[in-house]
Amino acid sequence: MKRRNFISGMALAMTSTVLLSACTPPATSPAGQSAGTNESLVIYSNSVSDGRGEWLKQKASEAGFTLNLVDLGGGDVMNRLSAEKNNPVADVTFGLNNVYLEKLKAQKVLEAYTPSWAGDVDASLGDADKQFWPIVREPIMLVFNKGAYASADQAPADWTDLWRKDAFKGRYEVPTSLGGATTQMVLAGILSRYADPQGELGISADGWTAVKDYFANGSLAVKGEDLYARMKAGTVDAGQMWLAGKASREAQYGIQTEAARPFVGVPFAVQQVALVKGSRKHETAKKFIDWFGSADVQAQWSVKFFTAPTNTKAAATANQDAIKATDSFSRQSIDWALVAKNIDAWVEKIDLEYRK
Repeated sequence: MKRRNFISGMALAMTSTVLLSACTPPATSPAGQSAGTNESLVIYSNSVSDGRGEWLKQKASEAGFTLNLVDLGGGDVMNRLSAEKNNPVADVTFGLNNVYLEKLKAQKVLEAYTPSWAGDVDASLGDADKQFWPIVREPIMLVFNKGAYASADQAPADWTDLWRKDAFKGRYEVPTSLGGATTQMVLAGILSRYADPQGELGISADGWTAVKDYFANGSLAVKGEDLYARMKAGTVDAGQMWLAGKASREAQYGIQTEAARPFVGVPFAVQQVALVKGSRKHETAKKFIDWFGSADVQAQWSVKFFTAPTNTKAAATANQDAIKATDSFSRQSIDWALVAKNIDAWVEKIDLEYRK
C-alpha cells in the first residue's frame, strides 16, 4: 500500500477517477426527509469499506441521492480536502474524527450547517461552531485471536505487552501505511502516554523508544491480506481493529477474537459528518446530511454494520449488542490538542525513522 499521509499534487488531481454509482430515479426518503435530486454528490470518506459504501449508495438512491464515493484513509481524506480547498471537488465528508476536522476547520475547508437532527445528538461530541456533527462513536482496539492462547491471561493485555514480552514479538501486525485514521488513533494512544512538554514533538525519549520497538518487533502488514486472514492462517495473532470491523471479520473469516482492555483505556473515535465549503451542490448536500444522520438511517446503519450511533433517537432500534460492546470499553484520557498539533510530525518521524 502506498503511503497515504503524504500525497503528491499529481495524485490529488486524480479525483476524477473515483468510483461512480449508477444513477437511479429519485424516490421518497424513508426517513421522511425531502427527497434528493438527480444531482450527484461527491463524498470523501474513510468509512465506506466492508460493504458500507455499496449499502449507502443503494439506500441513498432510494431516497433520491446519487453518490460518488471516494474511499481513502482518514489522513488522506484530510490532505485531499486541504489541497482542494480553493477548488473543492467533494460536497460532503464523513467518517473523520475530531482531530482531522479541527484541522480542516482551521483551514476554512468546512461550512457551518445545523442538520435537522442536531437536537438528537450530544453537540459536545462535535464542533461548537457547528461545522461538523457526530454520527458514530467507536473504540479503537488491540484484538487477538482467542485460539492462539490457552487462556485469556496469556494474551496481550495492552499494546505495551507486544514489544516488552518475548512471547508476542513477531506475532502481531504493524501497518505498512500511516495514513489511516485507525492507525493514527493507535499511535496517538501509545504516544500520549509519554507526553512531555520538553520532549521531541511533545513526547519523551521513552515514548519514541516505545514506538520504535513497536514497529521493530511487529510483523509488517501484507498488502491485500486482511489481518483476520493472517490470524486465521496463524501468521500473526494480534493487531489493530475498530469495533465494527471486528464483528464483520469474525463472521467473514470464522475465527473468534477478543479485545485487550488496557488499564488506561482505549482511544475512542467519534466519526463526524460535515459540509464542504464551496460545494456547488450546496442544497442537495445539506439534504443528504439531514437524511444520513437521521435516526432512521443511523439505526439501520447500526444494525447492518455493528455501530453505536450518537443519535439518541436511533438508539432504541439500533444494534443493542453494538451499543453494549461500545459502552464496555473505558475511554483513554488523551490530550487531543497535543495530538492535533503534532500528529503530522509524529507520522513523518515514524515513517522516516522507525518503519521497516
